[in-house]
Amino acid sequence: MSNDLSWDRFGIQTQSIRAGQHRTPENEHSDPIFVTSSYVFDSAAQAQARFSGQEPGNIYSRFTNPTTRTFEERLAIMEGGERCIATASGMAAIMTLAMGLLKAGDHVVCSRAVFGNTVLLFRNYMAKFGVGVDFVALTDLDAWEQAIRPQTRFLFLETPSNPLTEIADIAALAALAHAHDALLVVDNVFCTPALQHPLALGADIVVHSATKYLDGQGRCVGGAIVGPRELLDKEVYPFLRTGGAAMSPFNAWVFLTGLETLNLRMQAHCDNALKLARWLETHPRVERVYYPGLASHPQHDLAAKQQRGGGGIVSFVVKGGQPAAWRVIDNTRLISITANLGDVKTTITHPATTTHGRLSPEERNEAGIDDGLVRISVGLENIEDIIADLERGLNP
Repeated sequence: MSNDLSWDRFGIQTQSIRAGQHRTPENEHSDPIFVTSSYVFDSAAQAQARFSGQEPGNIYSRFTNPTTRTFEERLAIMEGGERCIATASGMAAIMTLAMGLLKAGDHVVCSRAVFGNTVLLFRNYMAKFGVGVDFVALTDLDAWEQAIRPQTRFLFLETPSNPLTEIADIAALAALAHAHDALLVVDNVFCTPALQHPLALGADIVVHSATKYLDGQGRCVGGAIVGPRELLDKEVYPFLRTGGAAMSPFNAWVFLTGLETLNLRMQAHCDNALKLARWLETHPRVERVYYPGLASHPQHDLAAKQQRGGGGIVSFVVKGGQPAAWRVIDNTRLISITANLGDVKTTITHPATTTHGRLSPEERNEAGIDDGLVRISVGLENIEDIIADLERGLNP
């Protein structure tokens, strides 16, 4: 295989299967797994050159591994970025980014509509290092601007958001961040590069929980950071090398196999999710449905402009609060009750008591997490079977 191809000339389906592979002298067709902790040098001089950075090459699998590097190169190409750094989990990606870019006295503006642990990371832990953070409504551009300070290093958001699928105007927020000499960081976990390219819309950095759709089958935990080579190599990669929040080679290999089917899976997730959302919208026991593919979604037009599909996450509020929401969840027989998402198997959870359960009631209220809210990660089963499983709890 030629390693000097201009991959930006190819479609994402081709990139997800071919990009980043460097065949060994064995001339294998599939991507190999390099299960080694260390590497042998030809001489003491070569070892010195590798460790000093004078010569490129493998040193230690905490920060240099061929399988992990293939995953990094492939995902960077798919996202339209220059460099990718793979991490041990999605939260490790955010932590690595924060530890690499931030110092005492710096400031972050973060969307209120992010994963609960992201809130806790910035509020409880980065604060210990003297980093300030303000949380704002995702879709309120004025609130973002008012929260920015001279010390603001970056703006952080998820779009679509978890779990209400709110849509941020990436281009507008990128322009706002750049006007204040700040970076825009976008968590692209719900869309993946199969549906959305934040970097092409002006974002500076993309983060992923590879655990979700990049894998697609709920097998491994991992994360990734994609962005400019110089910035990541200079400020972020050194923390990974020292801090050790690295992706394992086996997990990288699993994610590589997941990327091969990403585009097909995401289109199928979108098709099923839209059908489910439309059905839920007509149900008398459902108070509200959140899905960007619905015309009733507040940012439907924006989603259609910057995404190639509505995604696979559907959230809805059941009339009757938490007892009614739990009844729907507990009456399912096919759908898996788990807080994970992005699987080919449909999953269901109650955000107020799981993913966002560690937030205070006030914080959940500000984020719009209703006690009757149910989040579904719509899988690839027959959609009629998914609907029938939900109907059991909605029609007691």
